[in-house]
Amino acid sequence: MNNKQPLVSIAVCTYNGERFLQEQLDSVIAQTYGPLEIVVVDDCSKDGTVNLLKQYEEKHPNFSVYYNDQNLGYIKNFEKAISLCNGDYIALCDQDDIWAANKIALQLEAIGDNMLIYHDSEFIDQNGDPLHSSISQILNMYQGNSPQPFLFYNCVSGHASLFKRELTNHCLPFPKGMFHDRWMAFVAANLGSISYIDQKLVKYRQHENSDTNILKIKRDKNRPVTIGRAKIVAAIKEMEIFSSFTKLKDKEFIEKLLKYQRSRLDSYLSIRLVLLMFANYKLLLYISKKGALSKFNFIFKHIWGAKIKKA
Repeated sequence: MNNKQPLVSIAVCTYNGERFLQEQLDSVIAQTYGPLEIVVVDDCSKDGTVNLLKQYEEKHPNFSVYYNDQNLGYIKNFEKAISLCNGDYIALCDQDDIWAANKIALQLEAIGDNMLIYHDSEFIDQNGDPLHSSISQILNMYQGNSPQPFLFYNCVSGHASLFKRELTNHCLPFPKGMFHDRWMAFVAANLGSISYIDQKLVKYRQHENSDTNILKIKRDKNRPVTIGRAKIVAAIKEMEIFSSFTKLKDKEFIEKLLKYQRSRLDSYLSIRLVLLMFANYKLLLYISKKGALSKFNFIFKHIWGAKIKKA
């Protein structure tokens, strides 16, 4: 009998993260599970991040740091970090959170035959103070083997994920125009199943420079809002990415959804799209915490074609 414990890789991406990085790295180093390798890829930081990483690499033999020659952006940087991992299982790590010491141990114990497992996270502010909220209070946390819930929403945060190495053979490279964690959840559901641990195993820091803004915290940056025909085109591009996956479980359904979305470009009304979404709304809109009336309103908005909407 082979009692050897599997190697777990933690893929960490950094970029000008000096302010919070030490607290995050300390929580990763403190994980109760071993064997563990920590793979860090720095995306051309200009603050003290590089010096800090060098200190950790010198001190910890399982800590490896790679430095990009040019800035890749955080999604492509995670792609690179994942590709450098050697573990049987891989976990993703941001630069500004705080992990519970038993995070990896609990996830590895519970993953079983699932392709990916994730957990709840508690929100903290830039000072580390609790915001008295968690992801599960904002979203329904899906577990199962259907890719449908990820066609319009996502509840699987990268920092909360542990997945089997096999997943990387099918999800890399990450498609352009899609958040990497949503794509990984979609692919994992197509290949097998996703499980969920109902525990807050990460303190998920929210601040102005966070890559995601799930709490909708007000920011100074002027971000463009997609409306009208452009919004329809953007939705179609997303569905095209999903439908291009070669191992689709719900191939007929997803292709039909894409077909009806495309029909919106040359029509006034798209009744077939709305009817299809109504018939499948429990799975399609499962992740949304909103009530049935709000979900039906979301679906009804898809009835309008581009000939009615302004460009």
